[in-house]
This record gives sequence, C-alpha cells and structure tokens, in this order.
Amino acid sequence: MTSITLNYESCLLEIAGQRDDVVVLTAENRAALRNAPSALGPRFLDFGICEQTMVGAAGGLALRGRIPVVHALAAFLTMRAFEFIRTDIGIPGLPVKLVGAVPGFLSEANGPTHQSLEDIHLMRGIPSMRIFCPADIVELCEALPDIIDDPAPWYIRYCTNQPATAHVEPFAIGHAERSGQHLDAVFLTYGFLLREVLHAQELLASRGIRTTVLNLRTLAPIDREAILDVACRASHLITVEDHFLVGGLRTLVSEILLDAGFTVPVTSLALHNRWFTPGLLPNVLDNEGFSGRRIAGQIHNHILRRHQWQTHQDWIRATRQSPSQTTSTAALFP
Repeated sequence: MTSITLNYESCLLEIAGQRDDVVVLTAENRAALRNAPSALGPRFLDFGICEQTMVGAAGGLALRGRIPVVHALAAFLTMRAFEFIRTDIGIPGLPVKLVGAVPGFLSEANGPTHQSLEDIHLMRGIPSMRIFCPADIVELCEALPDIIDDPAPWYIRYCTNQPATAHVEPFAIGHAERSGQHLDAVFLTYGFLLREVLHAQELLASRGIRTTVLNLRTLAPIDREAILDVACRASHLITVEDHFLVGGLRTLVSEILLDAGFTVPVTSLALHNRWFTPGLLPNVLDNEGFSGRRIAGQIHNHILRRHQWQTHQDWIRATRQSPSQTTSTAALFP
C-alpha cells in the first residue's frame, strides 16, 4: 500500500483482524473510524463526549486482557481525563494506547479550548507512559504494530499527513531518524513539523548553512544517544515543536544535556506563554513563525548574530538585551 492509499483505519483494522484482544474506543470521534463499527462489532465502543469514563473503561478492559486503542481530541483526552490516565492506566502500567486527535497546530482554526499544547508535558509526567509523535501517515502505520505489541501504555499524537520525503530509517521505538551529516546546526523535532524543518534545511543550505535534522519520533523513550552524539560535536542545537516552551522537547533536551554535563547553544522554537491565533494550517504556520521559510529565516539570523560575538557569554548577554534585532525572514527567504 502506497502512502497515498495508506490510511489509519485500514492499518488499525488489519491489526484488529489478526488480534482478537484489540478493542477500539472513541469519545464521539469517528471521522477516522467510519468503518470500524461494522468491522469490529462489539469490539468497537463509542462513549460519547465522556473521555473520563472512556479512559476508566479502557483500564478495566486492559485488566481483563484486552488492548484498548482509545481515541479522542488530544486536548480533552490529555487534560479532561488526566487523573484517569494517571491513576487507572499509568500507575498499574496497563497496555492502553491513547490516540490524541488534532494535537498542536493541527487543531488549526480551533481556539485555545481545543489547542493541545501541553499534552507532551502532561503525558511525560506519568512514569510508565510512552509517547509517539509520527511525522506522517507512513510513520504512524509503520509504528502501530510495535506500539500495540508493547506492554506499556502509549500516547500517540495523531498525524496522517502525507510524508514530506521518503524516510531513510525504519521505525524503532526509542530511535531517532537522522537526515544529513553536517554540524553547523542540528534541528531536533517531531511530528508533522518535520516537513517544515526539512524545507528550512534546504533553504539554509542555499545560504551555505549546512544542517542535520533529527526526527525524534518517540519522546518517551527518547533517543538520548543520538542527541548527545550531535550535542558533543554540533555548534548549535535547534528544537522545533508545536507545544508550549515549557515541558516539551526543549525541556527534554535540556534535561539530557544537564545530566551529561554538556554545554551547547540551544535555540528553541515553541510557543512561549501563549496560545496560537486560529486559522488554516498554512496561515498558522507562517503567522506563528513555523513555516519552513520562517524557521530558516530565524535560524539564519540566530547563527549570523552568534558569529558576531567572541564568547558564548557575550552571545547570551546580547540575545537577552536585544532579542528583536533580526532581519526580516521575508527578505531572506521570499
């Protein structure tokens, strides 16, 4: 099956056809599961807009030997049902798979109530929880059998976008995918923003700035070795995520660097103490500074400014005193 014809429901139903223990639950989110009720019969359960009840029921089903795959909007799944996820699934470490729809910028025109920008922070706070952030439908379907086989609970940031490029490494839990070998700067990202980061990589290369991209895929477990490998040799790390600045990838990377005793400049592109302005996805990305063009412009300016200073301390002092002195990204990459 090609990426054009690949779809999540078919991948899930194929697994469910091979395993009688897989049950599919939803909180009235059937858009991606239209054929599941007829295909699965009593193994498909729609709880309506009752995420807490659904998660509690998933824990009970898991205790009875089932593998529940639970679907809801990411904002309501991870926040409204958080205590149930922590207590009923996380503490006993049950093999429930939580699928959060329209996470991050993928909520597009929805307002702050529906914007899931703290989901990574919340889910990584549960000790037994694992986290998968597919970049596209290919990664999602490739990883799904491994995730369902894994006895741990999982949170999946649902993404069915078409791939930006052919993946160069097969999916493996806890293993990042690397694009490029250059160390002028290294991008670390996850999810659908991989497309924009790869575009930024191309634009920067046209200006002589050679970069590497790490598609981290799973944030728990995260590929600590890959991050430390680039951190010890790269002149600059850049984290890019559609999440609040606090608690997401920037926090994860900082913890890893601190534990290893590494010091390396890190630029973080994330949402700092704010939600995003709703709109169509291309407009959201450009307005918020996360389109490939805008990412490339920001990083070009960061690197250019950093080269103007003699020491890392001078660089930190300068960015704190004049963070807005940058060249227009539109002028750099029209």
